[in-house]
Amino acid sequence: MVAGTVNRKKYAVVVTTYGEVEKVTVKNLWPCSRKILKVVTRQIVKIPTAMIYFIADYRSTKHYFNWKLNRYRSSLLTINRAQTRTLADFIAASGNTLLSRAEVNVFDAYYFVPPYLDDLLPQLRQEYDGIVVVPMIPVESAFSCGVACQMVLDLYGDSTFAQVRVMSKLWKDDRLHNIYIDYLFGQLSAPVRLNKKGKIGLVLVIHGTLVKNRAGKPPKLFTGLEETIAFFDVMKRKIMAHPDNIFSDVRQGCLNHSTGGEWTADTIEKALEEFKREGYQGVVMFPYGFFADNSETEYDASKKLENAAFPLSQYVRCINESPEFGRWLAGRVLDELQTLSNLQGAFASLAHNP
Repeated sequence: MVAGTVNRKKYAVVVTTYGEVEKVTVKNLWPCSRKILKVVTRQIVKIPTAMIYFIADYRSTKHYFNWKLNRYRSSLLTINRAQTRTLADFIAASGNTLLSRAEVNVFDAYYFVPPYLDDLLPQLRQEYDGIVVVPMIPVESAFSCGVACQMVLDLYGDSTFAQVRVMSKLWKDDRLHNIYIDYLFGQLSAPVRLNKKGKIGLVLVIHGTLVKNRAGKPPKLFTGLEETIAFFDVMKRKIMAHPDNIFSDVRQGCLNHSTGGEWTADTIEKALEEFKREGYQGVVMFPYGFFADNSETEYDASKKLENAAFPLSQYVRCINESPEFGRWLAGRVLDELQTLSNLQGAFASLAHNP
């Protein structure tokens, strides 16, 4: 970064996501499962404290045998660390005028595995003038980006507005849509692109959300349901209108949980069954609802596609370490940093001129 003056500020950028264990052992899976139950699952289902340990241990053991038998190892943390480095590099190389007035350092942190976001934030608060938190999921809800928001509110309280910003509404950005579409069509294999034997369908995979609670009523939590629907609608419209489009139809494929009530109906299974019933020759799957591959995308979702046994199929990995995505994200982060700097400048001016 550029050398500065005495008044040069320090800002921290934290790239965060759920996090998954890298070395698959029951010992490593236990604390991760317990954290998930305490932070996320308890928002939708009342779980006695004593039951948290029993359920977490059961889930850990189940995951352990499942992943071990299938020789699966999560790539999420490796990808997120690479994205963090890419983001730092693009920010440093941006030439943004903010860098002449502030030092910007980029970190990675996670909700459910070390380094924990709720441990890192208090440390950064002592050393930095402001923080921008970057949740690596495009559509926010209480179960995803909302976890980061709650951790920030718990720490900062009333001072949140002037000291930290949590990025949101990334799914609405036209530039992201275009990056996604260029990436998707650029990844298609020759057999898929040149297929002349029948229709090809596209399943856009995203994390599902709660629609009704166990009482059959809309949940009180912010679920991101409307945003999830709107994101799919805009992506489908743009993909179908693209000059390189080869897809006869595009369908939403939600990854749902089994507890808490009624979840989104447009599941991966439903999309694949409909394509099969309608005689599609092939299906492409792209997890547009995630910025990094994880056990839900590269393991659960891709296995569903494989088991559907279409004559032609392709799993397109998440946007992951795409340079275009990294450059776009750096621009968004710099905009957030500038907004935070402007707010702090305005507050400082008001303090000196009451």
